[in-house]
Amino acid sequence: MKFSIYNKEKVVGYLFILAPILQFFIFALGPLIYSFYASFTDWDGLTQPSFIGLENYKEIVLDDRFWKALYNTIFYMIGIPIGMFLSIILAILMNQKLRGISIYRVIYYIPNISSLVAIAILWQWIYNPDYGILNNMLYKLFHIQGPNWLYNTTWVKPAIIIVTVWRGLGYSTLLYLAGLQNIPHVYYEAAEIDGASSLKKFIYITLPLLTPTSFYIVVTTCIGGLQMFVEPQILANNGGPEYSAATVVFYLWQKAFINYDMGYACAVAWILGAIIFVVTLIQFKYANKWVYGMD
Repeated sequence: MKFSIYNKEKVVGYLFILAPILQFFIFALGPLIYSFYASFTDWDGLTQPSFIGLENYKEIVLDDRFWKALYNTIFYMIGIPIGMFLSIILAILMNQKLRGISIYRVIYYIPNISSLVAIAILWQWIYNPDYGILNNMLYKLFHIQGPNWLYNTTWVKPAIIIVTVWRGLGYSTLLYLAGLQNIPHVYYEAAEIDGASSLKKFIYITLPLLTPTSFYIVVTTCIGGLQMFVEPQILANNGGPEYSAATVVFYLWQKAFINYDMGYACAVAWILGAIIFVVTLIQFKYANKWVYGMD
């Protein structure tokens, strides 16, 4: 039996897409299904899991550390509107036709591509209570003795929020800059003919037409924020003082790889997944009330 050229190309095409499909089933769907089963078991990750029903979920509901980690994770979300506000301002500044503007754009994007270890070392030095630049500046400018940022239950979360906002600023600014450059100038020209001020053009043209970009940033940063792990893990040792810096993913990681309680960790992961799903669903449900297009 002879294959036509069309059939040969079809077979080659299927072979090309076979690799990512197998990758999805082996490394994504398979572990996902197994983790759901494991969430109903008592399993240390090494021996055979034993089925215990809903015991892990019941234990999580009564676990103070889980609720504290969930509270911290939600608290870190304060950084999202702060980052968006700063990104819009920076994007407007970067959208000006100034000499050397490309260099400024690169400078603001550098934290986004920098090594997390380097960032951690930099900010640990900035936050150092004895010789850190932040406390020195506070004392020289305002005669205020700064706190021990990363070892204080009150200040450790704001300190980590500052780091996450600083690190994500370049990416959000880049998206807003693309959004600004996508707004047709005809809208501004029509507004100028009507005598609109710069502030009114910003409020009634720029902000509404940036809402698709804002929506994308809100959805992706909420998903990323609920999965925050690296910054608290690097900057705050063992979840910070009195567990005040730990996030849900940090708590999950501790349960899985420090306590070897894989079944319990899987249950935490599924609860976190459900929270992310509900939050994202709500965002899409109400998107048509505040996201505007150019029609």
